[in-house]
Amino acid sequence: MSRLIHTGQVVVDLVLTVPGLPVPGGDVLATSTNLLPGGGFNVMAAAARSGAEVVYAGTHGTGSFGDLVRAALEAEGITTAQEPTASGDTGVVVALVDPSGERTFATGTGAEGRLRADQLARVAATPDDLVYVTGYSLLHAANRDALLHWLPDLPGSRVLFDPGPLVSELDPPALATLLSTVDIISCNSREAESLDVAELAETTTVIVRDGPAGCTIHHGGEATRIDGFRVTAVDTNGAGDTHCGVLAAELLRGADLPNAARRANAAAAMSVTRHGPATAPTRAELNEFCRNIDGNTGDFYRRTDQI
Repeated sequence: MSRLIHTGQVVVDLVLTVPGLPVPGGDVLATSTNLLPGGGFNVMAAAARSGAEVVYAGTHGTGSFGDLVRAALEAEGITTAQEPTASGDTGVVVALVDPSGERTFATGTGAEGRLRADQLARVAATPDDLVYVTGYSLLHAANRDALLHWLPDLPGSRVLFDPGPLVSELDPPALATLLSTVDIISCNSREAESLDVAELAETTTVIVRDGPAGCTIHHGGEATRIDGFRVTAVDTNGAGDTHCGVLAAELLRGADLPNAARRANAAAAMSVTRHGPATAPTRAELNEFCRNIDGNTGDFYRRTDQI
């Protein structure tokens, strides 16, 4: 069976809702506190809930944070390819959320940022697999080196790359090398400003996500608009992850890219109507949403070569 192989990082998110950011040296009482799996977990959960077989190829640590990550992955039916890393615990991201919804982050990297080449080499991909890569991996020297060594030797597996919000900070030579192995890029409109979409689309498919407006597929000088869905949003956190995860799941099922993107748009729309980062719908929920919109399940209607 074809699989989604996720090569990114799963961390633990410590999310504090605060009345305002503290001044330097100050303190503030949070109104709520949540400890949740984050990072790459959200993409994998979205794909798994849409029926994909998912493998987490990244590292995870020993300790309470690593235990939390492994329990969350297991609950979603996601396979871990690596044994716990003895060099320390999984990292944590502290997120302060103010009344406007703005998030301020501080990240402590852990075992997930120390993926070795020999560990990744043990993950045997097949031509039918879809490999997910995130730009965050290029920010960790070990992960970057492991990926750039592993990706060129894939046996024809498609590679889906999400550059992430720090794309402008990625090492240009490393990014160029990675892009030479990529089949599909999925980014939001802000991230697209740091990329030469027209040039990339000459050889690679580029999907630019645009929130409630949907997304646009760029390839070979052509642009195909895939409309979004009207909903009342309560929390947009994780919508892009949901889009990527469901897109991957649909491609693995054999959908052509426009129909996979349409399903991803619908899933992202559903996710923003729920509070929390990992709010992707199940496949049954997504089918029902699409049925209520246009009278069908929104599944792909034909099988075509990928554009």
